[in-house]
Amino acid sequence: MTGILVVNVNWLGDVIFSAPVFRALRDAQPDAHIACLAVPRVVEILRCIPEIDEVIPYDESGADKGVGAKLRLVRRIKRQGFDRAYFLSRSLSRAVLIRLAGIPQRFGYENKGRGRLLTGVTPPPTEQLHRSDYYLRVIEDAGVPVRDRTTRLQPPDESAEKVTRLLTAHGLSAGGTRIVVNPGGNWDLKRWPCLSFARLIDKLDELPGARIIITGAPDDRELAAEILSMARRPQAVTDLTGQLTLTELIAFLRHIDIFVSADSGPLHIAGSVGTTAVGIFGPTRPEWTGPRGSAEAHILQRDVGCNREPCYYLECPDNFCMRAVTVDDVFSRIRQIQSA
Repeated sequence: MTGILVVNVNWLGDVIFSAPVFRALRDAQPDAHIACLAVPRVVEILRCIPEIDEVIPYDESGADKGVGAKLRLVRRIKRQGFDRAYFLSRSLSRAVLIRLAGIPQRFGYENKGRGRLLTGVTPPPTEQLHRSDYYLRVIEDAGVPVRDRTTRLQPPDESAEKVTRLLTAHGLSAGGTRIVVNPGGNWDLKRWPCLSFARLIDKLDELPGARIIITGAPDDRELAAEILSMARRPQAVTDLTGQLTLTELIAFLRHIDIFVSADSGPLHIAGSVGTTAVGIFGPTRPEWTGPRGSAEAHILQRDVGCNREPCYYLECPDNFCMRAVTVDDVFSRIRQIQSA
């Protein structure tokens, strides 16, 4: 049996963008054993990519910190006898580990002088690629055909069962239009203002049959509380902030009609389970990091000049590009989706 190891990236949204890589590898070699090496924070999401047979956590700041721990990991990988490794991560240190593990064929981008550690080198692209296409190019250059570039996620059965019980407990299992607002984001510059979310909730509350839900990670509880404190009728909102694991969120969003979020991992999860999404973009570019799921994604972004290229000015004093997308913009798009 052919053994394939994919060395993945570190962030939730980027890992979702990597999902088509595994489907293409599976299509090319249906009987292969496909494993993925990745940091612990993305392990849950990887277990929802059905083409992956094994996830190997690499906790470089914890359990795998230090020379001894890394050598143990090298020996573990070596014992498995992988035939090929594909690097989606641009890490030099991970390329060294995989070279030491003796995997004979190693493919990835030239970066930080690591080309000498690879047997197949993909040159950096001269054009701007969507992040998903950037990862797919590594396997395409190695001769793997890619027929489907959409991202798809499948939650485990136990998460789906828990979500079914949760929907019933909150009276969300039937009737109405289930609309989720997700205010979090991995950096503040990409977040829509709290007051905008609160005013959007007020407008959604006026829609007949609207069932409003707010979601987020445990770290987003304060953010959700601030938004609900500004809403006219916070009791009209089901607050699930911090109550869903990643796999449960994946299962939950399959039951949602419309998902509203800034550019974030959960936005990409929604599209990857077939849920219509409204994505609010400011400093990032949807051409490069927009949703790639099978569901329809409605992107709202205003050209304010400084966001014609991705902006990483984290100390921006007014976050104007996000504030430029108004509550009426978002609400009007939701109404269009409902009437379509």
